Amino acid sequence: MLKCLLSKSSMCLLWHRRIGHVGMKKLNKLVKYDLVRGLKDVTFEKDKLCSACQARKQVGNTHLKKSIMSTCNLFELLHMDLFGPKLYTSIGGHKYAFVIVNDFTRYTWVAFLSDKSDAYDIFQVNHQENAK
Repeated sequence: MLKCLLSKSSMCLLWHRRIGHVGMKKLNKLVKYDLVRGLKDVTFEKDKLCSACQARKQVGNTHLKKSIMSTCNLFELLHMDLFGPKLYTSIGGHKYAFVIVNDFTRYTWVAFLSDKSDAYDIFQVNHQENAK
């Protein structure tokens, strides 16, 4: 049994992807002034949008503001974020940051870490100090 697999993409979208998702107006200028070899007789439609560009332009929905408090006690709900490694290390040699926010009081702790594995120790120290 023979199968023929065919992928057809319009030339304008192909060149759009090749040149790094440049806008159609810019691509029309490249054709007009003959700035790219092999880019002749291609018309770029103004409103054409590839799936990657469409996804990039989508805006996420905002969260609704809460009028009531959902937590009743300290440390009932903690929001934590551990991020890094940063491109440059700090003067103290830290590459990571660890942020803890208490939902009830909105009190925030920020710790700078040299290694990601130090996050648990920082969490335990903060939890023990505030449990007293």
